[in-house]
Amino acid sequence: MSDYAETLIRGRRATRAFRPDPVPEEILRAVFALAGAAPSNSNTQPWRVEVVSGAMRHRLADALRTAHAARRTTVDFPYREDMYSTEHQRRRAAFGAELYGALGIGQNDHAARAAYDAESLRFYGAPHVAFLFVTGDAGARLAADVGIYAQTLLLAMTAYGLDSCPQGLLSFYADTVRDELGLDSGKLLVGISFGYADEAAPVNHITTGRAALDTTTTFHL
Repeated sequence: MSDYAETLIRGRRATRAFRPDPVPEEILRAVFALAGAAPSNSNTQPWRVEVVSGAMRHRLADALRTAHAARRTTVDFPYREDMYSTEHQRRRAAFGAELYGALGIGQNDHAARAAYDAESLRFYGAPHVAFLFVTGDAGARLAADVGIYAQTLLLAMTAYGLDSCPQGLLSFYADTVRDELGLDSGKLLVGISFGYADEAAPVNHITTGRAALDTTTTFHL
């Protein structure tokens, strides 16, 4: 059992290039049913999930790119660069160097980096994307429950042989997503693109490190 857990958890990684092949509906339903077993405070389950595929996915991608070009951002959960500590910034910089290096984009090629960000709004070519909304008052405690659901969903996808990428940038256009999907409630926490990885893409072979256990965890024994 421990070997399976190691394989499942450490085998999950962010995929940034997908094949166009759609996931069969029976697998879609099985994955999201399994994710629904995620824990939440008092079993409130304060998430609302919108799974987008097919023609709607293409329309939404176009709408997101239009909003991005017009700098029409609408963020439900505030984002600030200064929310990161010095150590967080160091980890971000190290990851960015790996990512853009795999893409052949230079450190100071800001135009190419911006173009890649815009292209990511096509969900890295994934045939499906799931948007996770926080319901209720959408405060921090409820958002934490939806975060737990998100990780459960990512692991369920991995267990069923699917690849995925949580995309914070998708949440920067919350009104666009709600408008395109005909929604009038819920705050958008994150979007998750998913499907089957293009294994030939160099960007899918980045190996990211993790902080040593003792730097993040204290055992009071």
